[in-house]
Amino acid sequence: MDLRSNRHYRELVAAEPRFARLVDLYGEVDPFRWQDSDEPDRSKFAAMAFHIVGQQISVRAAKTIFGRLAQRAGGEVTAARLAELEIVELRAAGLSGAKARYLNALAHAQVEGRIDLEHLDHLSDGEAITQLVAQPGIGVWSAQLFVLHQLHRPDILPAPDLWIRRGVQQLMELPAEPTVKETIALGLPWSPNRSYAAALLWSITKPPPQGSVR
Repeated sequence: MDLRSNRHYRELVAAEPRFARLVDLYGEVDPFRWQDSDEPDRSKFAAMAFHIVGQQISVRAAKTIFGRLAQRAGGEVTAARLAELEIVELRAAGLSGAKARYLNALAHAQVEGRIDLEHLDHLSDGEAITQLVAQPGIGVWSAQLFVLHQLHRPDILPAPDLWIRRGVQQLMELPAEPTVKETIALGLPWSPNRSYAAALLWSITKPPPQGSVR
């Protein structure tokens, strides 16, 4: 009998038994916790700003730049405060020109009511992602991470994520890293618990915690 306490993980292991070893190694990972981050919960706007800042750079670098951004915004990253900053001020925090423009556009969209990042909970996963990717600088990857981490949706597999695809390769013992399309197809049987699969796939690329079962 499977004695795992979390229903989502029980169902995931039943759908794909290879996840059982990952649960033994890493435990029942909280899929809604920011990976590699000890940051406290932020507003949803600040969280999306962090996702944009973190595109194509390390988490450590993203934290540094986000901290500088918060300083320039008076201590807290809010839409109102970012909307008051000029592009050159955003760039001075360490942002690329493109990311500075994206954050400026997002801040103005939030302030002007063209999007409300704080109140997307009533939307389906697909509806929320569609609204998000309509904003400059927010692609499918950033939108999926937002819906997973900020809206706490249980069935999100961010297939564009490099570490997710590498995790799938290791889990399934594939000869090559799967494409985004292949990753989506491989993950279909894991629904409706793909966020839990994602948490384990992110974990597989890191050393297991000390004392874990091997």
